[in-house]
Amino acid sequence: MSLSLTPAARAALSDWLAHERALNGAAQNTVKAYNTDVTGFLAFLARHLGGAPGMKTLAGIGLSDMRAWMAHERARGVSARSLARALSAVKSFYRWLGEREGFDPVAVLSVRAPKFQRKLPRPLAPDAARAMIDTVELQSSEPWIAARDAAVVTLLYGCGLRIGEALALDRGQAPKDDSIVVTGKGNKQRMVPVLPVVRKAIEDYLAACPYALEDDGPLFVGARGKRLDPGIVQKRMRDVRYLLGLPETATPHALRHSFATHLLAGGGDLRTIQELLGHASLSTTQ
Repeated sequence: MSLSLTPAARAALSDWLAHERALNGAAQNTVKAYNTDVTGFLAFLARHLGGAPGMKTLAGIGLSDMRAWMAHERARGVSARSLARALSAVKSFYRWLGEREGFDPVAVLSVRAPKFQRKLPRPLAPDAARAMIDTVELQSSEPWIAARDAAVVTLLYGCGLRIGEALALDRGQAPKDDSIVVTGKGNKQRMVPVLPVVRKAIEDYLAACPYALEDDGPLFVGARGKRLDPGIVQKRMRDVRYLLGLPETATPHALRHSFATHLLAGGGDLRTIQELLGHASLSTTQ
């Protein structure tokens, strides 16, 4: 996409992308998507305003300009989901730009995303859950970390675990057959069935992991070999839901909800699902 920018605006875009990459840990695919979305927005401004937008112009963008951009995007067939993703990137850019340049980006930040998100249920659809698992593996250039992330997300969805339960597992608890013992809230243990695809994902991660994991040490580790921080998984899922255009409710815990919902839709018994989730009360499961 060709785009005419003033040198200052071009430098600002470059600096923001570098900031996202370095300080916020955004994956390469996420940074690429950010660049595409914000560049598209700036290209619209150049046409809409009749000239390359400079820093002063960017600081003066108003609500009418934002509405014109969104109307233009919808008119050319951009889905509500994709537009919400682009708006998220533009807001992130403006939040950073306003802080750096000393202006209030309220006109941009106050724009509401299309309402498609509110029509979606909290659990992910089966195809969205599969897309999330497939995409999370592409977020790291380190093969073993990519395999680790895929294993964690597959475990959350395939076994309905809480993120804390999954990351609390020790190496010796890695599934060797068709079940796994999980320690939940109140130190209550439960046995959860393990699908072959979950076991395979964990085996692939263990085969690629560069650290010698002890049986009484963590199963999932971070880049320095320590027990994996939940924030890393949450950040990965934020990046993936942005790339896939999924709502903000697509969190690690949503995978647990999806596990239960999809089991129920497939004819699962509510009492059995309660036991699998480790809920003390059936009303919580309901």
